[in-house]
Parts: sequence; C-alpha cells; structure tokens
Amino acid sequence: MQQDKPSLDRRGFLGNLTKAGILGAIGLTPAARLAAAATEEEALAVEKAFTEGEHTFLCPPYLQSPEPTGMTVMWMSNRPTYSWVEYGETAALGKTVHNVQGGIVDSYDRLHRIRLGNLKPGTTYHYKVFSKEITEFRPYKLTYGETISSGTFTFTTPAKNPKEVSWLVFNDIHDRGALSFPHLMALNKDPYDFVFLNGDMFDYQEDEQQILDHLLTPLGKTFASEKPFLFTRGNHETRGKYRRELASYFDGPYIFTKQWGPVHFTVLDTGEDKEDTHPVYAGIVDFDEYRRQQAEDLKQIVQSPAFKKAKFRVVMMHIPHYYSGDWHGTMECRKLFAPVFEQAKVDLFIAGHTHRPGIHQPVAGQHSYPIVIGGGPKDGNRTIIKVKATEKDLNLVMIKDDGSELGRVDLKSKRG
Repeated sequence: MQQDKPSLDRRGFLGNLTKAGILGAIGLTPAARLAAAATEEEALAVEKAFTEGEHTFLCPPYLQSPEPTGMTVMWMSNRPTYSWVEYGETAALGKTVHNVQGGIVDSYDRLHRIRLGNLKPGTTYHYKVFSKEITEFRPYKLTYGETISSGTFTFTTPAKNPKEVSWLVFNDIHDRGALSFPHLMALNKDPYDFVFLNGDMFDYQEDEQQILDHLLTPLGKTFASEKPFLFTRGNHETRGKYRRELASYFDGPYIFTKQWGPVHFTVLDTGEDKEDTHPVYAGIVDFDEYRRQQAEDLKQIVQSPAFKKAKFRVVMMHIPHYYSGDWHGTMECRKLFAPVFEQAKVDLFIAGHTHRPGIHQPVAGQHSYPIVIGGGPKDGNRTIIKVKATEKDLNLVMIKDDGSELGRVDLKSKRG
C-alpha cells in the first residue's frame, strides 16, 4: 500500500520516504513536523503529499477506553482535518462532540481521538465520524475543503455494576492481522464485552502504514468499530524505529488496572526478553528498571480495595514468568512479579510469547493459579482465548484455529 514518492529530494531529507511515511511523521510527532518544514521546498512537498489523491479515511473508526459513562472513538484520515463524532441513542444521532484541550479544538490532525462522555451505562449508542479537510491553515486564515463521513456504527456502554464480563484474547499475531483476526474471530459465536491484545501484534515497528495495514484496518473491519479493544506491548513492540510512536494509536497506557463487574484486571508490560546490555539493543533500552518500577506499583495495586473485593483477580501480560525458558526477561518477571502474585492470591494468569499454546494448572511451590499461554502466528498454532466471569464462576476456553478446543479453565470464586 505504499504510494509514489514526492519528487523533491533537496538536502536528502525526503530521501526514499514513501508518501505514507511522510504523512506518518508529519501527522504525529512535532519534531518530525518541524523537520519536514526545514525549507520552503520541503514544506511544499509535504503539502503535496497531503493534497494528492482523494480525501479519505485510512482506517475504520475503532473503540477504546470503555467505561459505563464514556467511550473513546479513534480513526485516521489521509489529510489534516477538523474532525468530530455525531452520536445518539437512535440512528437519528442528534449529538455532536469534538475534542478540546486548553480551549483549543483539536484540528489539523490526521489521527483523531474523541471522547464521548456523560453516556448512560448499559446503553446502546449509534455514531458516525466526520473529518473536514483543512486545505489552508494560516495565522489569520483557515480554509476548509471536503467533509467525509463514515457509515453508522453502534456500541454498548458497560453496565454500572455488571454481574458478569466476557472477553476475548489474541496474542502473537506478528504482522498477520489481515488474515488472522477475521479467521479467529469467526470461531467465536458467543457475546463478548471487549477484546484484549496481549502483545506481539507486529514483528517490529517500521512506519505508520504497517500499523494501519496489519492492525487498525483489520481490527476495524472485523469488530473494533463496534466493540472496544485494550492493548499491551509484547517484546516485539519494543523493536524498530517507529516503536515510540506506536502508543499514539491507542487511548491508554500499556500498564493499567481495570475493574469490570466481578473481575479486577491487572495488565503489565513485560518489556524485552534479552538483557538490556545485549548488542541488538545498542545501549538504548532500560527494561530492568522499568520492570522494577512495575513491581513496586504492583505491590500497591494488590492492596487496593478494588483488587481485594473482586470476585476474580486476573493478570494479563505478554511474557509468562513460567513455561518460557530461562531467558532474562522471563527470569526477571519471575523474580519481581511471582512473589506478589502468590501473596495476593491471583486467580488466573494469561500470557503469550512462547508460541506454544497451553494451559498449565497450579503447581505447588511455583504458582497457585492456572497459567494460560496463547499460541503463535502460524496456521495450526493460532488461538483465540474466550473468558466469561460471573460473581460465582469463571470459565476460560482456548480454541485452535481449526475450531477445536485446546483446553479449559473452570474456577469458583474464593471471595463471597
């Protein structure tokens, strides 16, 4: 999906960048925007990259940060725009919202992030996204161009105090999203509230087009315009020249906690699997300290009232601290996190990374909770993990990409 290169090559700045690469750099990072306008000729080339071709969306809208009273809608356009969402409880919509920061409405952006607030819990909403092209943006003159709009989608906010929650887990897709997401999702016939992406969606991050082609577009086409997804990194998301920009495409951090009905979720970012001093990292990573900081935060999380009162305590992270060899990342996670998991009486742990799907029941002296590890990217090894929890029961099933059941976990709540 690469497009033709702009013709300008002054000072070598544009070099061999594709148009998609230029748009990615300009649309996201201020430093890249400044660099792009280093000369008048380069600025003109940037404008040409924006204006060539039809004004269009680069991916379908996708839902983030679900809450009983709020939902974030994100999408991308190929030109800088002023964008908004129209929504309502019927297909007639009726309400309009844009994003405002410090009194300034977000505009002249290509990556759009709009929060719908003051929603009703447990309510279905209809919505459409709109992007109005800005063809000229001068200090005292702004000129609009064409407005494009999406079709109408729906989503349902979580209930205020739901009695149950259901979710799906994907991991280790490794740049095969266009094939794997629709195939695996078709294996699920049950209702679900959200999807969790448990790392290694990519082999590494090279540019924006990769994120669009291999993640955002296939997710939007498969489910993400009507069901939200949550995301944490795997070790492969820490690699490549575009790795820092990746976080911009999601509404939330890689590390977080979330209470949804009877389940308290703790999501950690396990970082890389090799030593920080390994030559491949060239001295520009510090994951050991990053994990140590998370371990300190984890000690506070498990003391929180939400964690203690939850009917089920679920941890999800990419690298499992058992059953993934003795690589440095695994052993650091075991040393730092495993004692806290044991003391806090975690009920269920879900990971990926190994490409060896399996369900490992509790082992005395190691882990007192099931460890579930999803499969890998190749045909015959791909998995979808389905979980449903009520106030009394939690049931997990892992399905292989041929539709067969690989294993199950059935738990009773230990907290009345």
